[in-house]
Amino acid sequence: MQTGNSFPDPSEADNYILVIDGKPQGPFTIAELRQHNIKPGDFVKTDAMIDYKEAHEIPALRELLGFQRRPLTMQYFGSFDQRAIAAVVDWLLVFAVFVLAAFVVMLMLYIFIPGEDNKMLRMGIIMGIVSLTPVAKFFYNVKLESGPKQGTIGKQLLRIRVCDVYGDRLTTSKALTRNAAKIISTAIFFIGYLLCFFNSKQQCLHDMIADTLTIRDRLDE
Repeated sequence: MQTGNSFPDPSEADNYILVIDGKPQGPFTIAELRQHNIKPGDFVKTDAMIDYKEAHEIPALRELLGFQRRPLTMQYFGSFDQRAIAAVVDWLLVFAVFVLAAFVVMLMLYIFIPGEDNKMLRMGIIMGIVSLTPVAKFFYNVKLESGPKQGTIGKQLLRIRVCDVYGDRLTTSKALTRNAAKIISTAIFFIGYLLCFFNSKQQCLHDMIADTLTIRDRLDE
């Protein structure tokens, strides 16, 4: 069972629905959960939660029941084609912004430094602006993947998101690591991207380096 999106942190005072033999039962208090010998991998939820979570995912239950947090076993991963389409969308968006910016600058240059003598200078400035596209794309990825939506505009359109191995939103440093590691995935003739076909979590090399996952929420289906 896949995790849902963010929810208010449950507390000791909350009552919990517990999935027993595949059926939701309860609600139960913390004391009653103990009587049912709740395990870290059992699914629970409160009225305030959007979807069920494994018990070890909930801070209050970890503290009260002595569970250790462990990496989630995700069931719904973003496929290679979803990720590829999202990347194309993002590249087109960022590139379009820089082409538009270059066009505006070109018009301004014709006003402020006109003439054939300045043609090469104008072209150099315009090409310099467009060449910044990969740098802008890098920071665009970092900003949006570590943001509330956990994904770029392309990923949001494809309804996939990036998280750490616990299912949580990426920190800025982890998003930086992930996107910097894409240089390695690309430098080895894109083999780093193809590794997603050879592991159960569909991680590319840069995902493995940064301990990240690209997932699709169950509720998004």
